[in-house]
Amino acid sequence: MAVSATADDSSGRRNPYLDESSLEFRFRARRFALIQNLLERILAERGRADILDLGGTPDYWLAGGRFIEANRGRLSITLVNTEAQTVELPDLFSFVAGSATDPDLFRGRTFDLVHSNSVIEHVGDFSDMQRFADNARRLAPRYYVQTPNYWFPFEPHFRFAGIQYVPEPLRAWLMTKYAFGYFPRIEDIKVARDLVSHHRLLSMRQMRRLFPDATVQFEKAFGLNKSIIAWRDHPPA
Repeated sequence: MAVSATADDSSGRRNPYLDESSLEFRFRARRFALIQNLLERILAERGRADILDLGGTPDYWLAGGRFIEANRGRLSITLVNTEAQTVELPDLFSFVAGSATDPDLFRGRTFDLVHSNSVIEHVGDFSDMQRFADNARRLAPRYYVQTPNYWFPFEPHFRFAGIQYVPEPLRAWLMTKYAFGYFPRIEDIKVARDLVSHHRLLSMRQMRRLFPDATVQFEKAFGLNKSIIAWRDHPPA
């Protein structure tokens, strides 16, 4: 599973999440060790693993390339996303258009593992996050949910230190004046407000509230708490 030709974005800048030499990609690869451990337990129990990726994309799974490739015939990954995804490996991936906050999502069906990487902070306000968390906990005995830490000084989406501490109205106004990270300058203040409202980082306290039955831990970078991971390893009864 080599890096695809989409490793460069429309502006010609290298997408760090598809660039195997980038720091972001290396973090994902290191983080995948915990996911792989959960999947190995499932494969040992059932011989195959049915995975639901909330808000996922096929490119994300490049981080687990060797493991994924070695187990292609035993893994099934269902991607749920509000944005259409191109599936080039139909034996491994399937795509369902939908919202991870929909309380009727896959009603009556369960998976072996629910997975989500850096998505819950994008779904809206805390009530939306709660619905997301409820789905993750409902749809599989095991789950893994990762999100950037609010208190880590560098904001990973806008790629600007401390901007998450700026009040949302001021943040939206700043976006109409300047480009931040991968976001160009936004001319329409309503668009800027909507963008800001869908980038809300969570704290450890909030993640523990959302996932009370999980092991919740920090992922560190440079001695600081970079992101938060909530995971549950409950084998089926």
